[in-house]
Amino acid sequence: MTTTANRPPAKPSARRATPTGAAQRLEPLAERLLGGGLPVRVRMWDGSEAGPEDAPTVHVRSRRALRRLLWEPGELGLAEAYITGEIDLDEDLGDGLRAMRRAVAERGLTPPAPSLADRLSAVGTALRLGAVGPRPPVPAARAGLRGALHSKARDRAAISHHYDLSNAFYALLLDETMAYSCGYWTSDAPGYGPADAQCDKLELICRKLGLRPGARLLDIGCGWGSLTLHAAQHHGVRVTAVTLAAEQAAYVREQVTARGLEELVEVLNIDYRDIAERPETRGTYDAVSTIEMGEHVGDAEYPAFTRILHDSLRPQGRVLVQQMSRGANAPGGGAFIESYIAPDMHMRPVGETVGLLEGAGLEVRDVEALREHYVLTVDAWRRTLEERWAEFVALVGEETARVWRLYLVGGALAFEERRMGVDQILCVRPDRAGKAAMEPTRAGWYGAGR
Repeated sequence: MTTTANRPPAKPSARRATPTGAAQRLEPLAERLLGGGLPVRVRMWDGSEAGPEDAPTVHVRSRRALRRLLWEPGELGLAEAYITGEIDLDEDLGDGLRAMRRAVAERGLTPPAPSLADRLSAVGTALRLGAVGPRPPVPAARAGLRGALHSKARDRAAISHHYDLSNAFYALLLDETMAYSCGYWTSDAPGYGPADAQCDKLELICRKLGLRPGARLLDIGCGWGSLTLHAAQHHGVRVTAVTLAAEQAAYVREQVTARGLEELVEVLNIDYRDIAERPETRGTYDAVSTIEMGEHVGDAEYPAFTRILHDSLRPQGRVLVQQMSRGANAPGGGAFIESYIAPDMHMRPVGETVGLLEGAGLEVRDVEALREHYVLTVDAWRRTLEERWAEFVALVGEETARVWRLYLVGGALAFEERRMGVDQILCVRPDRAGKAAMEPTRAGWYGAGR
């Protein structure tokens, strides 16, 4: 018989041996809110970890990250915690997000709507971890728009927020064409790069529009003038370039002067709605282009926008709309994009845009999907950002650079997964007899590159 005196010391209980760091305190709550096990490994500020060992590791670097999520649950709170450096990933952000999304899909995680009990539990856990407190400051890069949705003043502020960041920033990010839209990648040969893809895109647009020397082109949302300058310089076209961004207008005017194109190009720093108030433009253009500008127009305003496209054209004139779309059941943009990148942006499935263009009296003649081309384009911009990271941080600051990293990584993933698309939609304004004067085939559009 063993007495108490000589009995071996008892082993610690499993409960006492289990770590009780921040990760273990949060894990049950996170799994309840996610509807299943953690799809990532989480490493907290105190060094504790939870979640699958072979999954991407998310570093929660401070209690403020939890406080931010209490005040701003969901996508926006997570994005802001990343922007401020309160959370980070071990691996490449794109690989990490891709792995997380794959794990969520494979496990069939569908977060339930949090109940009152869940919310009280979250507050209680945060209290025990010392994470409760005043609302953390909103990152300075977040847009703060005021006024009626899609009023001229608010639209100008929204465009300025994104496009007037600085010409120096976009010159660092983009290639020498300064085209900030989806390229057209016609080759995978060594040495073929983003500038080649943009030039091939610009040339394709000119061919689809049937541009000839002396033709009149209205370029609505001209950006930094990539299409305006290409059409004038290489096709002898007379261009009216319209942009709401003051920085862009100044840049295009400088380029027009530097290239000696003053006789061919007029640059207007106006709202697209002001075009309708210029009688000299009504029904006078041979072609109209609008490259990734329609996303900024707004849902209710889009029918009026399509009427401006129609009314600006002469009979048999053509319009090319290059525009991003969203999947039928996918969100267009999301809270992060709308708060930090493109405030008030609206996307719809491409079929709905086609219907709106037809409703304005235009005949849709061709729709070309470029979704995979945007994956290549955004990846090229992202590589530039990473390779020249120190220069971007010196120019715009760490938080803004992290905004753009998240934006580019997330955008490429959205196109890759078919949650977003981009399309070139070619239309014509038939004459009264119904004639469109279009080429009988597409053969002339797809020649030997530039």
